[in-house]
Amino acid sequence: MIRLNCFVSVSAENKAAALEAAKALTACSLKQDGCVAYDTFVSATREEVFMICETWRDKEALAAHSASAEFKKYVGEIEQLAQLKIEQFEF
Repeated sequence: MIRLNCFVSVSAENKAAALEAAKALTACSLKQDGCVAYDTFVSATREEVFMICETWRDKEALAAHSASAEFKKYVGEIEQLAQLKIEQFEF
C-alpha cells in the first residue's frame, strides 16, 4: 500500500476556499477504485496548516487517481491558493 501525507500551508484569506477544494477532492477520491482511506485534517496547533492523508492499494490505483479529472481540478485549485509538501511511504 501507499500512504501520502499532503501538508497544505495556506493564508487565512485562502483557507476556506482551499479546504472546500480539499473536501471535494476527498469525496471524489473515496469513490475511486483502490482508495483504502482518504481524509482531510485541520491542524490544532497551526492555523495555516491542514493535511490530506490518503492510502492507496498500489501504484496503479494512485496513478489512476492522479490522472483523474477530479484530481487535476481540485489539486489545481489548491495549488493556486496554497503551498503543498508531499510525503510518500510504501508499506
